[in-house]
Amino acid sequence: MSEECCGPAEAHAEAHAAAESDASRPPWWRDPALLPSAISGLALVTGTALDWAGIGIPGLVLQWLALLAGAWTFVPGAIRRLLRGRLGVGLLMTIAATGAVLLGHVGEAAALAFLFALAEALEDRAMDRAKEGLRALLALVPERVRVLRPGGELVVPAAQLRTGDLLLVAAGERIGTDGLVVEGRSAVDASAVTGESIPVAVGPGDSVPAGAVNGAGALRVEATADGRDNSLTQIVALVEQAHARKGERARLADRIARPLVPVVLVIAALVALFGFLVGDPGTWVERALVVLVAASPCALAIAVPVTVISAIGSASKLGVVVKSGEAFEQLGTIRRVAIDKTGTLTRNEPTVVDVRVARGRDRGRVLALAAALEAGSTHPLAAAVTAAAPVPAGSGGFGGLRASEVVEDAGRGIAGRVDGVRVRVGSVRWLPPAELQADAEAMAAAGMTVVVVEFDGEVAGLLGVRDELRPEAAETIRMLAGQGIDAVMLTGDDERTARALAAQAGITEVHAEQLPADKAAAVQAMLAERPTAMVGDGINDAPALATATVGIAMGAHGSAAAVESADVAFTGHDLRLLPVAFVHARRGRRIMTWNIGLALAIIVVLFPLALFGVLGLAGVVLVHEVAEVVVILNGVRAARRPRALSRA
Repeated sequence: MSEECCGPAEAHAEAHAAAESDASRPPWWRDPALLPSAISGLALVTGTALDWAGIGIPGLVLQWLALLAGAWTFVPGAIRRLLRGRLGVGLLMTIAATGAVLLGHVGEAAALAFLFALAEALEDRAMDRAKEGLRALLALVPERVRVLRPGGELVVPAAQLRTGDLLLVAAGERIGTDGLVVEGRSAVDASAVTGESIPVAVGPGDSVPAGAVNGAGALRVEATADGRDNSLTQIVALVEQAHARKGERARLADRIARPLVPVVLVIAALVALFGFLVGDPGTWVERALVVLVAASPCALAIAVPVTVISAIGSASKLGVVVKSGEAFEQLGTIRRVAIDKTGTLTRNEPTVVDVRVARGRDRGRVLALAAALEAGSTHPLAAAVTAAAPVPAGSGGFGGLRASEVVEDAGRGIAGRVDGVRVRVGSVRWLPPAELQADAEAMAAAGMTVVVVEFDGEVAGLLGVRDELRPEAAETIRMLAGQGIDAVMLTGDDERTARALAAQAGITEVHAEQLPADKAAAVQAMLAERPTAMVGDGINDAPALATATVGIAMGAHGSAAAVESADVAFTGHDLRLLPVAFVHARRGRRIMTWNIGLALAIIVVLFPLALFGVLGLAGVVLVHEVAEVVVILNGVRAARRPRALSRA
């Protein structure tokens, strides 16, 4: 929080340090940080009542007690900051309270101290509440877990887990860290981590996140992350970093608040000096103190931070990790979304769905030779080809077939020798389909990626590979259209395949056959028209993610480069969180704007009323602090989940 904010004085910060280490906030009647305010308020009310009843001395003593109890929460911190050369609203309040006492207005000074201390305590609780979701995320990790080590089964603290440990996860237990299932089958509920409400079936080879709840089957899970450095701790770290990185509105509030504190001090000094010049110093010094309070930018400085922290913390619990306050604000401006096809709109599980062979060629042999050649490739389509082979892989290759002299040409295909046959497998741009041209066109029109298989320089067959759309893709595009957000497909796939899948999803604008640089250039062109988000999950999406107004990575399956380049990451893969995230961000922006407007309006209205003596110190303090409380409560509203989110 900014130094100009009436944020917690150091005494308050120390009081809350211990509380923040707990997973939950104490109820307000047991919160030790509210105790000084409670003592101050009780003493003030009682002292004022005694004073009105004509019992002067006891009433004055209680008013002094109220003043000291309230001032203890901000005066020491204000003095320490002043000694370090920093000015803050606490200093303005300290000067105002001291001046009121010197003028004999102990009751007004006590009222100022009480209301300011109460506003600080409420602000602390609002910030704690906003951050509570992050602490709750960490609480999803069990305290102790069972592991299988050479010495046998052990129960150890989850924080002591190391990569490679074998976790034993019984039915209903939470998973201690990220890992891969090595034995057993079950369904895991990761809703608290990824925002996906439906349990996901897992078996050997499937990844499971830290904090997920195991279903009915027992699992053995190999840890892929340390207990202190897993997906949950990374989410919390990212969101905490976001709190420190300010957006446009936060910087606006700071730009106004930072110079306003010394300006207010100068104006108050000039008002007091005017009193000495006109011969009425008592009246004008008192007005100077009232002006000091009226023009303090306390509400302005907290208008944005409490909103951003509330909104980002709430989003993180739903599987939407926003890396900065600036990214959150920009998320609310988006009017166009560029979406990568493979792995984002689609399942990223390519499957051979059609095979066409040339005259005189055997379907099984075409698949077998292609699979033997592709067995050593890391290309995503290679797995689809090998999975479609008619014989399983063994020590001797595919049905005894073994590839040699293998050369892979990135982006085009792969070549080598199998069973004495010179085999090439690649795209239609590299290997023309020849007599199967009509079949290739029909397969592409059906949304398939066409892979050509060539034997000894002659086309032997075509493999139609298709990565099916995610079931929620079309619904997501409809939700975006309902918000006035256009969707554009960006893909490296060929034009016909891309347009076929885009039509299924409801997308009309398609940019196909895009290299990474082409995607970035396309996004750059879109930015000239309107704020644009890029959604992707691969290394080739990283330049476009970095170029966009907001880059959004599908973090559950996304590459490290994509997640690093993005401003927002989904821990799950449900695309319906995308339009919901936009709704959440737009609502947060509206709340920020309203808070800033209210904070500025209070200063504009109170300043002349204070300067011309319409309102006294007590009245100005009351209006000012009530406005601050309203700003805090309004900012906390940003933590509410949009209704569409629960449906997603």
